Amino acid sequence: MDTHRDTHVAAVLSPLGAVLGTEEFPATAAGYHGLLGWAGGLGTVRRAGVEGTGSFGAALSRYLLSEGVEVFEVNRPDRTDRRLRGKSDPLDAQNAARAVLSGRARARAKTGDGPVQIARMYKLAKGSAVKARTQAINQVKAVVFTADPDLREELAQLNTPDLLRTCARFADDSKDDEGEEETVLQATRATLCLLAHRIEQLTEQIQDVERRLTRLAERHAPQLLDVVGIGPVTAVTLLITMGDNPERLGSEASFAALCGVSPVERSSGVRQYRRLNRGGDRQANAALHRIVQTRLRCDPRTQEYYERRIKEGKTRREIVRCLKRYAAREVFHLVRPIQA
Repeated sequence: MDTHRDTHVAAVLSPLGAVLGTEEFPATAAGYHGLLGWAGGLGTVRRAGVEGTGSFGAALSRYLLSEGVEVFEVNRPDRTDRRLRGKSDPLDAQNAARAVLSGRARARAKTGDGPVQIARMYKLAKGSAVKARTQAINQVKAVVFTADPDLREELAQLNTPDLLRTCARFADDSKDDEGEEETVLQATRATLCLLAHRIEQLTEQIQDVERRLTRLAERHAPQLLDVVGIGPVTAVTLLITMGDNPERLGSEASFAALCGVSPVERSSGVRQYRRLNRGGDRQANAALHRIVQTRLRCDPRTQEYYERRIKEGKTRREIVRCLKRYAAREVFHLVRPIQA
């Protein structure tokens, strides 16, 4: 399927690769039902390749999975192939089907129908709130730097929490003198007050979402929270990467590749070397990095490993990459047996 915001284009292939039909359907519940019914009329549907299973094709993927169809994530067609064959929605749909038929598309889609999907929604809300709060704090400091000298001297020496508390107490005195012309100082104080209250509201939202994420982690993956270096935020990040159906990951090596911690060969001649993997889910990669850094500070077993590898001539970067790979293996075996 070639998915879009309003419509999806489906192509059905026979086991020998012949195109049995191509059709367009609306991206609605009735459209999904009609798509599967149409495809079923051409033969038994066992597997489907969907572009954008995490975006435009997410709802379609969930519907197909609920109907017993195995869904695979399909990447965009190769640019060379597009230059040779052209670009159209039916061609993209056929390319998606051929990717599944040939075995090139092996990544099974996430179900997105359980607690991990709930955590993904909360994490999205938290991320946007954190970004908005950071922007508002920067705006407060920018207003202070350009404020009236007396006001600037009053506020410039305060740390951020004290600055926000002081600004939140500013009264909007521009409302008291509606008949008089507003001064720049009044507007400045009113702006600082509004921004400070906005930051307070965003902070409350962030704390509320963090409590929800902590409850989810404690309820659905308490075994992760018992591991050194893993807190609720890190646990939720790794669970989101694995998805509600971690059985789609065939091995711990596939999870390591998904997190971008699998080694990439860069050897030449007698020099054997593995470089940094720049692919995978970078948020999961950062979560594993936090685990390793925490363990290097407070876990004796990790510290002993570090010292031994240093004596062998390894650099800190190489050791950290090895530890991230070990952490990915540990997380995989803790989560997958529970949810599979």
